[in-house]
Amino acid sequence: MDYSLLFPSTTGTATSNLLAALYGKTNSTLGNASPLKALQTAEANKTKDIAVTARQPQVARDIAAFTAAVTSAKDPATLLKNPTVMKVLLTANGLGDQVSYTALAQKALLSNVNTTMSLVNQLTDTRWKTTVQTYDFANKGLGILKNPKVLSTIANGYAEITWRKSLDVAMPGLSSALTFRAQAATITSALQILGDSVLRDVVTTALNIPRQIAFQALDTQEKAITSRLDLRKLKDPHFVDTLTQEYLLNKASASSTISTTPSLDALAVQASGLLV
Repeated sequence: MDYSLLFPSTTGTATSNLLAALYGKTNSTLGNASPLKALQTAEANKTKDIAVTARQPQVARDIAAFTAAVTSAKDPATLLKNPTVMKVLLTANGLGDQVSYTALAQKALLSNVNTTMSLVNQLTDTRWKTTVQTYDFANKGLGILKNPKVLSTIANGYAEITWRKSLDVAMPGLSSALTFRAQAATITSALQILGDSVLRDVVTTALNIPRQIAFQALDTQEKAITSRLDLRKLKDPHFVDTLTQEYLLNKASASSTISTTPSLDALAVQASGLLV
């Protein structure tokens, strides 16, 4: 792959109902832009657009209902039976794709991370452990969650994920690309890439590494990356720009078939670290 090339503009996508609903406009601004221009626009408008998203009726209702329920709650077990609370809490913590698994979610969140045989320590999805450690309902009740700063951070995270979903409607993979650009300079190993769904998607897609590589031995997967990518170059902003553009171009080409974008509900958390 020749990273010295300037990449052409992506093909414009169809009108985005989600973007129209959120911002009263179509996706043409981002969808018809070059990958790098779309990224720059998203980065420049991030704070403003997340604030706009938070004021949209459905998002605002969800956040208000969540805040009211937490404020009046007496114990975690009762609070976590509230569907809106689970929707906002899980989504803001990168677990939005788990909202429908009500019983599992409640038991996992209430389990004690300090107990070896607890449910959260048996789950292979590490997102659960991260979330349980953050709020520690089993040992601290609602003490952490009721903190006004924590509630504000969760509300912002919920709005940001909704905004990120709109980015991906405008240009497939744009939200992942945004996250990758922010984290690229911190990447020091292929294992770090393989262990993060967003980084894995961006790098393997940009390098045209088949998704089936996931079924190979770990050292084989690492070699597939390091043989194509000099990880030291990820500290070079220009290289990161061009690699990211290659990802977006390949993503656009694949968008008419099967989407491979990681769950967008996790992207805000992965972009900025733990919520609290």
